[in-house]
Amino acid sequence: MTTSTTSESSAATPLFDLQALVVAVRRRRRLWCAMALLGLVAGAALAVLLPPPPSAVTKVLVAHAEDQPNDTGTLMRTDVAVLGTTRIADEALRALKSREKPEDFMRDYRGTGLTNNVMQIDVTGGSDAEAVARAKALADAFIADHVRRMRETATAESKALLDQRDRMRNELAQVNEEIGSRTPESEPTASATIETLFARRAELNSRIADFDQRAAEARTGTPKVVAGTQIVDAPRAVR
Repeated sequence: MTTSTTSESSAATPLFDLQALVVAVRRRRRLWCAMALLGLVAGAALAVLLPPPPSAVTKVLVAHAEDQPNDTGTLMRTDVAVLGTTRIADEALRALKSREKPEDFMRDYRGTGLTNNVMQIDVTGGSDAEAVARAKALADAFIADHVRRMRETATAESKALLDQRDRMRNELAQVNEEIGSRTPESEPTASATIETLFARRAELNSRIADFDQRAAEARTGTPKVVAGTQIVDAPRAVR
């Protein structure tokens, strides 16, 4: 009999007393309101007494020789990583004629890839003018470094293709010499060998032309990268 009464009492008691919670909140309503008001006042005072440092922003259009429509942003992530290196920071500081360490300067700016070809640079400084100057120096340093790397890559690629072309030309000269020393009239049994040599000469001529074209394309792509990489949104202070 006792067990049944206990079970009924336990089933009737709710696990979560909503009414008690509402009563407790009402009792502490003034406390919560006071804390919220205090937090608001503290936040406003902090914003007035400790305002964020002056900052500037600029946007750079970055052209790549390897640009593809299906690129997943790998090239832009590389550009952002290059921006955050001591080499870029050092070049920008030299343009600013600043003695600040590149490692310290790197803490004051960041790059963000907005698209596969547009990068935003955010910089802070001691004043609006300093922040804008820093943004301009960073953008110029990145563009110069990017163009230099693209030119070096194109030059190396073109040289490698021309080296292969020259090897093909040397082999072609040997084939031509061998063809000139064998004629069907002097050696009727060597006609099959001569046909093979003619086929090899045609193949070598085709490959030489292909290497010439690829080397020219590698050189032609550099001006496009140089002209395409530029500041598209001038540095400006951010309020």
